[in-house]
Amino acid sequence: MEFVQLCTREGIAQVTYSRGKVNALNEPAVEELTACFQKLAADPEVKAIILTGQGKFFSFGFDIPEFLSYSKENFTGYLIKFTNLYSYLFMYPKPVVAALNGHTVAGGCMLALACDCRVMVSGKARISLNEITFGSSLFAGSIRMLKFVIGERDAQSVAYSGAMYTAEEALQRGLVDQVSPENKLMEDAWEVAHRFAAKDGGAFRSIKGLLRRPASEEMKLSEERSVREFVNIWYSEGTWKNLQAIKIHS
Repeated sequence: MEFVQLCTREGIAQVTYSRGKVNALNEPAVEELTACFQKLAADPEVKAIILTGQGKFFSFGFDIPEFLSYSKENFTGYLIKFTNLYSYLFMYPKPVVAALNGHTVAGGCMLALACDCRVMVSGKARISLNEITFGSSLFAGSIRMLKFVIGERDAQSVAYSGAMYTAEEALQRGLVDQVSPENKLMEDAWEVAHRFAAKDGGAFRSIKGLLRRPASEEMKLSEERSVREFVNIWYSEGTWKNLQAIKIHS
């Protein structure tokens, strides 16, 4: 695997995403993450998964400079793969703990929202659905997951503002479940994963389904339309100008 490092011990799989300095998401990376989680879902020895990033970023979100060369059709194809990935994670049959090792922005935040628990490093790291700040929309699925995690009223505030939250601010809003110092982040994430892994797998899947299936079904009904709307806004004159100004340092 080019972008994913995988290690497994004591029934816990740690998936570490590593792509450049900011762990930006592109099409091959989304395909690789999807294949990795599918493989782990089929492994009876794996009882829980930790998803984290390499370095100071969990993920910056989309690799915007790369996608500027995409046609509308190709970009739509990528978005379908990406939204399918977070929808898959949202209903994943095993517990997934997000260890947010650094900045967790836009598409990176969406992947974090899909997980069962989020442990975020304290300090300079920020978490945000900041799309509105550069003229982009969100997806129906990302909004529904946000509502599921923090409730409708707070979801409106987060989505409208595009604010960048510290770990402590995110904890107050319910965006994350735990804040840990850098030297304890992975230890704490593994502790959470072990608690999940100790639960009966069948009971966990059933309860997770009961909790999340209504939201998942709602996501399916609206996602295709929201992707089309997202693409139209992405390629609009004002947003396109903003996107061209965004630089990613690999």
